[in-house]
Amino acid sequence: MFLCVSPNPAIDKRLAVPALLRGRMSRVSAVRSFPGGKAVHVAMVLQTLGAQPHWIGPCGGRSGEELKAGLSSLGIRATACPTSEPTRTNLEIVEADGTVTELLEPGAPLSSTEWDGFESACVRAFKENSENKTVILSGSLPPNARPEFYADLLVRARQSGCKTLLDTSGEPLRLALAAEPDFVKPNREEAAQVLGAPVSTISDACAAIHRLLALGARSAALSVGSEGLLFCARKAGPVLFAPVVRLQPGSTVGCGDSALAGFAFSSASAYSPQDALRLAAACATANCLADSPGAAKLADIESFRHQIVVETLAPDS
Repeated sequence: MFLCVSPNPAIDKRLAVPALLRGRMSRVSAVRSFPGGKAVHVAMVLQTLGAQPHWIGPCGGRSGEELKAGLSSLGIRATACPTSEPTRTNLEIVEADGTVTELLEPGAPLSSTEWDGFESACVRAFKENSENKTVILSGSLPPNARPEFYADLLVRARQSGCKTLLDTSGEPLRLALAAEPDFVKPNREEAAQVLGAPVSTISDACAAIHRLLALGARSAALSVGSEGLLFCARKAGPVLFAPVVRLQPGSTVGCGDSALAGFAFSSASAYSPQDALRLAAACATANCLADSPGAAKLADIESFRHQIVVETLAPDS
């Protein structure tokens, strides 16, 4: 079982424009809306891989109703915790030449009662079939969230016997590392921010993974954008690297979430580190061809899975 925890979900609205001109009017040629937030994308890819994920997050207003309806139409089990403020809407502006601009709302603050209700719902879900549960915590936090929120949830999930995977940034990531998540997956910018050192090269990325493990993560992956994806499955283990498959992406939004779903599925399936990285990279690559974030097709995932070449960058220490 997979539980996808989403403290700050969204409706993702994609606008297609010929060109986005700053300070000028742009006419939109097409508009589409989808259930959004990182945990939704993770749940969608897990479902494509054959799992039955359970999504949980706060929802409010008409946008919250739209989010719940969208999850229902996808066949994803959802626990929506009611809020008085509406769920945020994120804009993804796609130009004809493939340039993508994202405008991300911060999300509305939750009341203390709403936070208590959300946390209690998470803990109840942790205890449900916990011996076979993988908990995936992903995304930003609402403006008034405690920075320790993820760290505390990691502890509660582990107390229930769950595996824990984390994808966030900034202070919430730094604090959560001390709670020893089973897996973390920042991108190079997020890693540089939390570690206080640039991640400009693949060598920098290897060093960053080792520091994430030293700070408490039990395994870690690191996305280096158009170069590829790195993974270390255990402390003092080898760092593996999957270079990207070259293609013309429609949009890279959701690729990191798709990779996270691949790692989660692999962890629950006891895949080897090489096969786990291969699946994660294939999920991310297939997302580039999808009509919307998280909507990668299984046939594309399987095709790219056979094309991914995994290299060993650093041997066992």
